[in-house]
Amino acid sequence: MLLDAATCAALLPNRPVDGHKGTFGTVLCVCGSLDYAGAALLCGLGAARAGAGLVALTVPAALQAVIAGRVPELVTYALPEQPAGRGADSLEASALIDAKAPDALVIGCGMAENDGNRELVMRLLASAGAPAVLDGGALSLLAQSGRWWAANKRDCVLTPHPGEFTRIMGMPPGEGDPGREASAKAAAERFGQVVVLKGARTVIATPDGQTAVAPFANAALATAGSGDVLAGTIGSLLAQKLAPFDAARLGVWLHGRAAARVSERLGDAGLIASDLPFEIAVARHELAATPPASRA
Repeated sequence: MLLDAATCAALLPNRPVDGHKGTFGTVLCVCGSLDYAGAALLCGLGAARAGAGLVALTVPAALQAVIAGRVPELVTYALPEQPAGRGADSLEASALIDAKAPDALVIGCGMAENDGNRELVMRLLASAGAPAVLDGGALSLLAQSGRWWAANKRDCVLTPHPGEFTRIMGMPPGEGDPGREASAKAAAERFGQVVVLKGARTVIATPDGQTAVAPFANAALATAGSGDVLAGTIGSLLAQKLAPFDAARLGVWLHGRAAARVSERLGDAGLIASDLPFEIAVARHELAATPPASRA
C-alpha cells in the first residue's frame, strides 16, 4: 500500500482542547554518547514537535552537563554508569527508567556500543512496559545478542537504515521497491515487531504481512541525524497512544513531508537534521486540514 495524505490524516491522534501534558504522553529517550551528543537532542526535538506532552532525555552522566538546557523544554536525566567507560550500569539504569513510567521509549539514537549498554537494552526489552522505538546503537547491540527477540516483552518499532538492517538480519535488504518491501516483511515476521526500513520510499511492515510504502524519495534527507528525528517522531506518536503500525506510518509521513517542505526552499542539498522538527509540527498542522480516509 502506498501511503497518502488521506490515510495518514485518519491516523492523527485526538487533541482535546482541555488536554494537558499528561494527556499527550511522556517520551523517554535513552540515547546519546559523548561522540554523538546531538543524536539525543535531535530525537528529543522530533518527539516534542510531533506533539508529546513531555519529553525527557536519559543520557550518560558525562553527557548530561553538555546538553542540559540546550533545549529548555527537554528534561534530562543522568544514566547511571559503570566506571572506565564500560557503559550503563544496567540494573540501576533500568530501575531509573522504570521509575519514570514513560508512555513510550526511544532507545539507541547515538548510543555507544559497549557491554553495559547492551545489557541495558536487553534488560529493558525483557521487562514488560511501554512500547519502544529501537534505533541506531540499540539495533547494532541487538545484532550482537543472539535471538534477542525471543526474550522481548515490549511492543517495538525497529527503524534500521540499510546498514543496520544488514547487521540485524545478517543480509542486506533487497533492491528496489519490491526487494525492500520483501526484506522489511521478512524482518517484521522474524522479530515479531513493526519494522521501518529507511531510505528512499521508506517501507513499513508488520509481523502479519501488512506493508506501507512512503511516497518520499528526497536526496536532502541523506544527512546525519535525520533518522534520530524520525525515531523521536514515532516515539512521540506511540506516547500519544497510536498503535505501532499507525505510529510508524504517520511518523514516516510527517518526517518525509517535513523534509519536502525544506527542499521546496533549499533544493536537494543543504538540509540539516535540525531543520526538520519545526517542519514536522507544520506538516502535522497541514495534515490535520486534509480530509481523512474512512477509518477501517
